[in-house]
Amino acid sequence: MPNYDFDQFFNFPVFRLKNQNYYKVLHTFFINFPMRTKHSHFMKTKSFFLTLSLLSILWISGVAQDDVAAVKAVIEKETFSFQNVDRKNWADSWLQAPYAYWSYSDSTGTSFVQSWNAIDKSFDTYFKTQVSSRQIDVARKGLSIERKWGEIRIYKNGAFVQYIQKVKDGMIDRDETSQIRFLEKVNGKWKIVYVGIIAQYPND
Repeated sequence: MPNYDFDQFFNFPVFRLKNQNYYKVLHTFFINFPMRTKHSHFMKTKSFFLTLSLLSILWISGVAQDDVAAVKAVIEKETFSFQNVDRKNWADSWLQAPYAYWSYSDSTGTSFVQSWNAIDKSFDTYFKTQVSSRQIDVARKGLSIERKWGEIRIYKNGAFVQYIQKVKDGMIDRDETSQIRFLEKVNGKWKIVYVGIIAQYPND
């Protein structure tokens, strides 16, 4: 029967880093698990694999929560950078790929741009003419953004996000927009690859 070093197992850095809230409880339970039967080796081996399964679940859950937080942070960064005429960080939020896509629809019609180069070029005038916090500009001082997060789905290195966004500036409440984002994880970093925006109007 193999002789497992359980103390060494529980001190493995992965479990230290990702499961701080569970480490002490699981460690105390496992190391002090009663071994009073003639099948003690079998019981301890079985407990080892049960605990390993539990830690695997906790690890996966922790990674998923980290990805959701990271995805939200990238979306917030892209919007905040655009609002503050910060082209460098706005561009850094995007996956600069030929299949990147941006679209906007309202009562007047639909606009769409495909490929990162075309998206970057389409906003060239905005970033060259707008001044952050200048009252006459789109990016004027006092703007605040509210989001109501909807579905957030993580698929390995891909993510789907849907939310409602509302922009306020202290004087008026702008129309809400229903927004969709697709993101991809490249080299460990989430990047926006698709933006879909649909204007929402209040009911009459």
